[in-house]
Amino acid sequence: MNTQQEIKKILDQKVKQYNKIDFIAKDPICIPHQFKKQQDIEIAGFFAAIFAWGNRTTIINKSKELLQRMDNAPYEFCIHQQPKDLKKLLGFVHRTFNDTDLLYCIEFFKQHYTKQPSLETAFFTHQITGQPINNVEAGLSHFQEYFFSLEDAPHRTKKHIASPLSGSTCKRLNMYLRWMVRHDQQGVDFGIWKSIQPAQLICPIDVHVARVSRSLGILQRKQTDWLAAMELTEYLRTLAPKDPIKYDFALFSLGVIEKFN
Repeated sequence: MNTQQEIKKILDQKVKQYNKIDFIAKDPICIPHQFKKQQDIEIAGFFAAIFAWGNRTTIINKSKELLQRMDNAPYEFCIHQQPKDLKKLLGFVHRTFNDTDLLYCIEFFKQHYTKQPSLETAFFTHQITGQPINNVEAGLSHFQEYFFSLEDAPHRTKKHIASPLSGSTCKRLNMYLRWMVRHDQQGVDFGIWKSIQPAQLICPIDVHVARVSRSLGILQRKQTDWLAAMELTEYLRTLAPKDPIKYDFALFSLGVIEKFN
């Protein structure tokens, strides 16, 4: 049985090993790192996160393909796209994400960015009341509702935008929030959103992170769902109350890169 002190020592060492610039090149976060403008970072990061299941090389290559179809200017493309521009997107597919899903995402971004300067408000500002939303669970639930509020939203696209209300881990969106909210001196995450603090983030959890966490004895729940993500995050907060999600680097890398069992 590992003690909390032993677990913290192991995870801190792995954070130090993986939370650095070298990590970026082989991770989907390399996609938004191609850009300087905040809106480009937000849109490129969104697609890279949504595509983030399966082989990381494939995720990165498909993200690059999409951005090339968008003339490597995602914000300008979304805001100013015309029917002839949208033809460039036809035929795009990544696993179960296809051009129907993509065209809806582009229309959502066009609608949102004509009213708001940042995608941050899509998560952390209620679109009707204007009231701030100051926790991740509510922010994710609101984002899904707001994202599909446009007329004729395709039902098939809903499987790509998770919500805690369905019990999903929301792994990809939690990873996206980590990218946008978390900030340290290592330069991996962007830290450009300020509505919530890094301490409030929820750890992205998938089968690999869950397996490592159970092996270490820091996750007891057998199902890998939203409650498991919350349970894991609560434990990580006992190790680093102000920045618990830095351990995402450790748990993910132990599971995917080192095949820890």
